[in-house]
Amino acid sequence: MNPPKTDARRHHDPEVRGFASDNYAGAHPEVMAALAVANGGHQVAYGEDDYTDNLQGIVRGHFGATAEAFPVFNGTGANVVALQAVTDRWGAVICAESAHINVDEGGAPERMGGLKLLTVPTPDGKLTPELIDKQAYGWDDEHRAMPQVVSITQSTELGTLYTPDEIRAICDHAHAHGMTVHLDGSRIANAAASLNVPMRTFTNAVGVDILSLGGTKNGALFGEAVVVINQDAVRHMKHLRKLSMQLASKMRFVSVQLEALLAKDLWLRNARHANEMAQRLAEGVRAVHGVEILYPVQANGVFARLPHDVSERLQKRFRFYFWDEAAGTVRWMCAFDTTEEDVDAFVAALKEEMAR
Repeated sequence: MNPPKTDARRHHDPEVRGFASDNYAGAHPEVMAALAVANGGHQVAYGEDDYTDNLQGIVRGHFGATAEAFPVFNGTGANVVALQAVTDRWGAVICAESAHINVDEGGAPERMGGLKLLTVPTPDGKLTPELIDKQAYGWDDEHRAMPQVVSITQSTELGTLYTPDEIRAICDHAHAHGMTVHLDGSRIANAAASLNVPMRTFTNAVGVDILSLGGTKNGALFGEAVVVINQDAVRHMKHLRKLSMQLASKMRFVSVQLEALLAKDLWLRNARHANEMAQRLAEGVRAVHGVEILYPVQANGVFARLPHDVSERLQKRFRFYFWDEAAGTVRWMCAFDTTEEDVDAFVAALKEEMAR
C-alpha cells in the first residue's frame, strides 16, 4: 500500500475575519519568522535551551529583577499552575463572578488544581477591596475553604481596565489579610496599550505576586507563561508545572514566540492596533439606533445588546458569540490583524440587519 500524500493544502479563506475572538487570528508573521529561526539543530529539552534562558532577561526587563518566567502551553494551564503555586490544599481563591477561571475553564481550577473559587458579583468585571471583603473571612474556620489568593484579570472579561492605583489598593488590602494576588494577563498587552504605561506599572510596581502572561491573543501561535514576581510567595513551581502537564519538551518553540513579542515592541504594536479597531467598531456601532454598548470600551472588546433575531442573522455573515443570549448581549472582539475594512464592513452589515 502506498503511504498517503502529506502535501499541506489551505482549507480556509485567509481573507475572512470575524469578531468572535482574538484567538481566531493566526500567528503574527514576525512570530512565525522567529519560530523558523529557532528551528534546526539540537537544543536541550524541557526549558534548558538558549531561548528560554534569554527570555528570562526579557521578562525581568518588563516585570522587575525578581521576575522569573515559566513558559506553558496555554492560558488555562498558566492560571491553574499559578494559582496552585500560591495556595495550600485547603486554600481558596477570591475572584469576580465573571472571571475566566470561573466561567471559561471547564472547572479546571477545581478539578485539576483542587482549588475552591469564592466568587463575587461585580458590575463591570472589576474587584475592589470592598467586594473582596464579601468573601475574605473565616481563615480560622475549618468548615470553610481558606481565602489565600485574590485573582484579578487585566483587562477584564468585560473589556474594562483596572488603573494602577486600583490594583495597588487591591494588593495592599489582600496582603494586609495575608493573601497573595494573582493577575490573569491573557490580554495584559491590551491593558498596557490602552493605559499607555509599561506592564510593570500595574504589576510588580503595585504589589502583584504572580501573573499569567498571555501570548496567544497577542499574536503567538501557542504558548503563555507564568511569571513569578514574589519568589517568597511560591513553592516548587517547576514541579507544579510538570505535574500539571504544562512542561513542554521542546520549550524553545514557546519561549522564542514570547521573545519575539516582548524583546522589542511587537506586543505593544499588536495590542494598540487591536484596541484601535475596537474603538473604531464602537464608534460605528454607537451610530446605529437600537444597539446599546454595555461597558466602556477600554481594550479590544465591545459588548453590546441588540435584538436577538438581528444577532442571529448577523452571525451568518460574521462570526461572533452571544455573551448572554437570554439578555441579547453579544461580544465583538478585535485582533492584531483586524483591518479598518473589516470593521466598516461589519458596521454596514449591522445597519442593514437592523433596518430589516
